[in-house]
Amino acid sequence: MQMARIRLSGRDPKKLDSICNEIIDIAKKFGVDWKGPVPLPTKKMKVVTLKTPCGDGTGHGNATFDRWEMRIHKRLVDLQADDRVLRQVLRVQIPQDIHIQINFRD
Repeated sequence: MQMARIRLSGRDPKKLDSICNEIIDIAKKFGVDWKGPVPLPTKKMKVVTLKTPCGDGTGHGNATFDRWEMRIHKRLVDLQADDRVLRQVLRVQIPQDIHIQINFRD
């Protein structure tokens, strides 16, 4: 049977887990096989900038920096590619900041 691999990514892990739970509840309701959610490694994007526009720092010989970090959390759910199940999965309300990708494999 063909499997659907659903990859979710976003900044808020609680939202990702709630969407994964909704997808798993749909799979349980229709009685199809599922695996997951599998947490994938978190991607950390860091930006370091000088605080002062002149680039000199505090004047004591050491520069002061702002450190910004954004974390992208990812989850993976596999389930059987049944037409009824996939229609219900596509009806799940996905927040604006969550990205979803569905691939099919044998």
